[in-house]
Amino acid sequence: MTDQLVHVVPVAHVVGGRVEPTDDHWGGMRSVIRVDGDRFTPEATKNLDAFSHLEVVFHFHLTDPDDVNPGARRPRDNPAWPEVGTFGHRNMRRVNRIGVSRCRLVEVDGLDLHVEELDAVDGTPVLDIKPWFREMGPRGEVRQPAWPGEMLVAYFARPSEG
Repeated sequence: MTDQLVHVVPVAHVVGGRVEPTDDHWGGMRSVIRVDGDRFTPEATKNLDAFSHLEVVFHFHLTDPDDVNPGARRPRDNPAWPEVGTFGHRNMRRVNRIGVSRCRLVEVDGLDLHVEELDAVDGTPVLDIKPWFREMGPRGEVRQPAWPGEMLVAYFARPSEG
């Protein structure tokens, strides 16, 4: 395999919500995905409000490229959890610093998509936006070790539930 450069231009940016990434308490967090008005018209979001959820692909722009670990490490550096290879994590310390999140679509206002529980911070470049289709979810039995459930118990809790 040879390295192939991929050029990606953000289609939108996150406005509002958190200003710094945190591990937990994204429940109820509201923000706006502002689609680039220089490249898109409101036609790009036509009938998007028929969907309840979006799948958002974004760039972890605040992650220090020197803080990326392509090997194995313990989730959140917790000694109680096993070492897991980089592709067994969903965090921001990824080689290409790409994140994927599913969030609730609250309202479409032209090129402003009001969302809830998008775990991306203010200023985050959004690379793609897709409606969530139930049919594209996992098929068959879903299997995972115990540690993600332990680690993410408060991920979508509201800050006051901390």
